[in-house]
Amino acid sequence: MEYEKGLRTVQDSMTEWTKCIRYEDINGSGRLFGGRLMTWIDEIAGVTALRHSGSMVTTAAVDRLEFKKGAGINDIVVLVARITHVGRTSMEVRVDTYVEDRESGLRYAINRAYLTEVCVDEAGKPVPVKYGLELLTETERAEYEGAERRIENRKTRRSEGY
Repeated sequence: MEYEKGLRTVQDSMTEWTKCIRYEDINGSGRLFGGRLMTWIDEIAGVTALRHSGSMVTTAAVDRLEFKKGAGINDIVVLVARITHVGRTSMEVRVDTYVEDRESGLRYAINRAYLTEVCVDEAGKPVPVKYGLELLTETERAEYEGAERRIENRKTRRSEGY
């Protein structure tokens, strides 16, 4: 891939994973275990950030993890991750999780999360993100502005001791 001015697009690193829920993914209520879904969300966010930055990354924060609906055994779960913001050493990744209807192929949202991924060197120290983010659509620009608000909210919560 060739990039102008050190920019990459949202599409360049967009990642989609498909999983079929198995018995080991189920909790005591017969639904997808939230911790398992959180693991998958963390993994896909890391892959997306790695693809964008070309650098090792680590998860620094999870923001707005919203469980909207459950999923059960043999459901097809689809996770879609995209970069929403790039800062100096960090990136925000949005992960949407869906259950896909086996007959129609329609997807129903069951979860949304925003994660902050930080580029790190071999010693685990933050390093600059090599590529900026080229925003091509109004939706991408709106998501970027939302990310900036979430960043400010995180700073405020941190200053308040949260």
